[in-house]
Amino acid sequence: MSSDATPVPYTDPLSFGQRVQLLRTRRGMSRVVLAGLVGRSSSWVKQVERGEIQTPKLGMILRIAEALRVRDLSELTGDQSSLPVGLFVGPGHERLPAVAAVINAFPSWGAGDREASPAAHLRARVARAWAARHSAPNHRDVLGALLPALIQDAQLAVRQAESGAQRRAAQSVLAEVYALAQFFLAYQPEPALLWRVTERGMMAAQESGDPHAIGVAAWLAAQAHRDSGPAHYEAADAVVSDTLRYLEPLLPGAATPVLAITGALRFEAAYTAARRGDAGTAWGHWDKAREVADRLPGGYYHPVTSFSRPVMGAHAVTVAVELRAGGEAVRQAAAADASVIPSRPRRARHRIEQARGYRLDGQMEAALATLESAFEAAPETIRYNGYARGIVLEGTEAKSPDRRRRAAALAVRIGILAA
Repeated sequence: MSSDATPVPYTDPLSFGQRVQLLRTRRGMSRVVLAGLVGRSSSWVKQVERGEIQTPKLGMILRIAEALRVRDLSELTGDQSSLPVGLFVGPGHERLPAVAAVINAFPSWGAGDREASPAAHLRARVARAWAARHSAPNHRDVLGALLPALIQDAQLAVRQAESGAQRRAAQSVLAEVYALAQFFLAYQPEPALLWRVTERGMMAAQESGDPHAIGVAAWLAAQAHRDSGPAHYEAADAVVSDTLRYLEPLLPGAATPVLAITGALRFEAAYTAARRGDAGTAWGHWDKAREVADRLPGGYYHPVTSFSRPVMGAHAVTVAVELRAGGEAVRQAAAADASVIPSRPRRARHRIEQARGYRLDGQMEAALATLESAFEAAPETIRYNGYARGIVLEGTEAKSPDRRRRAAALAVRIGILAA
């Protein structure tokens, strides 16, 4: 999901260190936590903030940007011409204006509405949209083309529902359409729009009374909170724990999708704990998620979260990476089989997590090679992923000419450097 993209209103001149301190405190992050995230000591961070040591090289600046989740490197450097690259917010998809227009439009309640499609018909369209997303290399383009009509039609179905049962069914479909929209809006330069859709999805799911819809909406809301920074980790945990308390009593005899979304929520708890640096809690939640995955049918793959047996290996890589354990991340990457992940964007995301692990372990050549594989699987996943963009840019400043050329070629392919 995108980070809080509101620029910090600095008054120049401020040093690099002062900017780091302001952004760190704004995030509610201690020096100890920032130091752990960038692989240095808290005293080193203190020296940087006080200006007692020189501004770090680009590679370390990118790591600090990643840890603080700033919108643009200029927020750290103060130089508007020094790589104004939105690391965690993509450049904006060409279909974003059309999707935003439908989301922002106030739905008409007039009598001139056309007849709404039945909820079952809409649900079939949503299922086809998920399938198309998983199979398409340019999945945002696919979703961006489908979403305007899907959003309008799902809203219309809710408005025209004639009974409580029809309305609940329509709200369940609408909640899933908003989930599709959240996948499209992730890493786009519209954080307010993302939150608007997140909240609407939660409301539609609650109105539906559908346990699966409620679980999916909570899963997405937890990600939105977590990606807003350390000050919001508790909110992410609260969403997950409250929803698990609701879902877990329903599991005996529950349909497979409800079981799967419960496992996906368990992993979200692991993810947040890992980002907090709590290894024991993170791996404990991962173990519980794996127990749920083992109860799923062998070939099952949850259409929204990708939760399944095969994806647990990829999830293990993510936990290790977020814990900044490079060696463990590489070990988990070697054990995980990406080829069994059927979703192209999820497979690309796994490759990006592998690349992060290689970078943490000092294996930059392997990191770049893995990102090339991610590009082949789903170009739009790497193009809009801040971690991938950061690793590629770091590679363009490498001492090795071969590595610089390789990174520059990839940077051109994903659109962050001109040809």
